[in-house]
Amino acid sequence: MADQPRRFTVGYALHHKKRSSFIQGSLLAAAGSRGIDLVAVDLDRPLAEQGPFDCVLHKIYSEDWIGQLREFASRHPGAAVVDPPDAIERLHGRVAMLQGVSELEIECPEGASFGVPVQVVVNDREMLLDARSCEGLAFPVIAKPFVANGSTKSHEMSLVFNRGGLSKLQPPIVLQEFANHGGVVFKVYVVGGYVQCVKRTSLPDVSEEQLGYPEGLMPFSQVSNSAIREKDGDEPRGEATGLEEAEMPPRSLIVELARGLRRAMKLNLFNFDVIRDAKNRDRYLVIDINYFPGFSKMPGYETVFTDFLWDVVHKNEKDEVKYLENENFPLKG
Repeated sequence: MADQPRRFTVGYALHHKKRSSFIQGSLLAAAGSRGIDLVAVDLDRPLAEQGPFDCVLHKIYSEDWIGQLREFASRHPGAAVVDPPDAIERLHGRVAMLQGVSELEIECPEGASFGVPVQVVVNDREMLLDARSCEGLAFPVIAKPFVANGSTKSHEMSLVFNRGGLSKLQPPIVLQEFANHGGVVFKVYVVGGYVQCVKRTSLPDVSEEQLGYPEGLMPFSQVSNSAIREKDGDEPRGEATGLEEAEMPPRSLIVELARGLRRAMKLNLFNFDVIRDAKNRDRYLVIDINYFPGFSKMPGYETVFTDFLWDVVHKNEKDEVKYLENENFPLKG
């Protein structure tokens, strides 16, 4: 009887909410058909007592877990850990997260450019109320918690229209200059050497009149065309309704950004948000980067992730980046 092809075991260490959204039957079937078995890591037992695993996927941030991963890597040098905890840690700081973007040296399509919004770190209330601390920032700004670790608190953000709104914030925070961008954000998913860009609705543009908003700021949960219209008395301008018509960024720019960030951050599983500056349609801003995001929202994620895992367990190191066309939003250019 012919030998059966070897099967590979990938352990995944995810909290319940992440597990229920990511580990779907369709992914298990796709991976299984390629000889890859996805097995849940029991978070109540030491990792060293489980397995054997050819690869461990994880999105757990405790010091105890990081120690377990290091012990696992030491005991099983041939197994892959996706991704290194030290590399993931960099994305937990809003400033460090985007610093790598500014340092990228990539070739842009003719006429196009990229960058990050102006940002200021505010450590305490004294600094917050000191006008000199915000020099160089133009309102409106987005107030973000300093730490971006996926917790509920890390997602509590506000759109600040004027200086009056600053006094209502609780440092430490990061103030990020808001750029009008037509209410459309381009989400770029990176899975190893695979890249896909989709467009989603975003915060609506802010008019000069709205900078006088008397409350000074508005939580993201309230920011929408209808909310701003109700408070400001303006008619809806409909920026977010242009999602279908929004032109995708140049393919080559997205690929180069994905490749550059993957190398610089030494990460395989992340996404980054890109907006087109309304003041200069050839200017693109990277505004956020997330580790191991909701890949199940990415069209065809099961096939993409299975291909990635196959490369990992077969030790196929791929530096090239493959752009995946999205049938709903095909990339042009």
